[in-house]
Amino acid sequence: MRSVKSSVKGWKIARTHFAVLIVIVLQAIGLGVGWPEELGIDEEMAKQEKIYRSRGVDVPSGYVTGRGLSDYAGLLPSGFCDALSSLGSSDRWLDIGAGDGQAILDYYALENDGEPAEKCVRSFSRARAIAMSIEDRRTDKWQQQATIFGGERIRYLSGKRLRHYSREELGTFQIITDVYGGFSYTEDLSQFLEKVLGLLEIGGVFYTMVQSVHLESGKDKLKTYYQTELVDAAGRGVKVCSWLKKTACVKVTCESKSDWDGPTELINIRKVCSDVSVPRVKLLKYEAGNPPGRRFQLEP
Repeated sequence: MRSVKSSVKGWKIARTHFAVLIVIVLQAIGLGVGWPEELGIDEEMAKQEKIYRSRGVDVPSGYVTGRGLSDYAGLLPSGFCDALSSLGSSDRWLDIGAGDGQAILDYYALENDGEPAEKCVRSFSRARAIAMSIEDRRTDKWQQQATIFGGERIRYLSGKRLRHYSREELGTFQIITDVYGGFSYTEDLSQFLEKVLGLLEIGGVFYTMVQSVHLESGKDKLKTYYQTELVDAAGRGVKVCSWLKKTACVKVTCESKSDWDGPTELINIRKVCSDVSVPRVKLLKYEAGNPPGRRFQLEP
């Protein structure tokens, strides 16, 4: 008699073979059915981890870790620079997916270092800033600036994802930014957004962007490849900004960029009260990349 363990293993194999057979049959009769999407997610996430940990010549093209504050000014919604420049010395800024922290280095740059971010820095006052990255990508320049200004003014956190930090560890913030960071890479979009909004002060703003999505303006170009897709329970497309606007206790503004390389939304999310509730989505598809390809489905 076979053991229970071997029986379960045999059932799993049979189930996989049956799923493959269904796909082959449906394709043979002319229905455009792909492989069951859940079968490759673990493998794709393992590939993604290798991208995160890559160094030197192994860093794939397109995986940028050194964006400066002037890049942020061009990639984030209008109003970001005004908001950042208005922060005082007791205010706090969190930059998620900060790479080597160049944006914060630019923000704290001394006058003789030039003015790479003049548009975003218009006062002598500087907010306390935290750069967050999965991997430690600090440079000698970061270490020098940290020595000058002190760990209470600029900090660098690495080694774990945003969801693994407690609110007590991080505190709260007036501004949180994400440029090709967690919002573009996470496999749990609802949890990520819920965590971000939980770290914002009431009145605080989350500035982010996401490329290759269905635009709120509806001005997508034909034959566009979408890296991040949302669908409802019936499989109908849902726009990212339409989904975001269902979140309780926030005000969402989106700026659609149809003329960029990929249709891109620049997103401004202002927290207006404390009872935040993010509509849930589940992951259907994940393909490693810079950023990864993702498909989510709204849960009832």
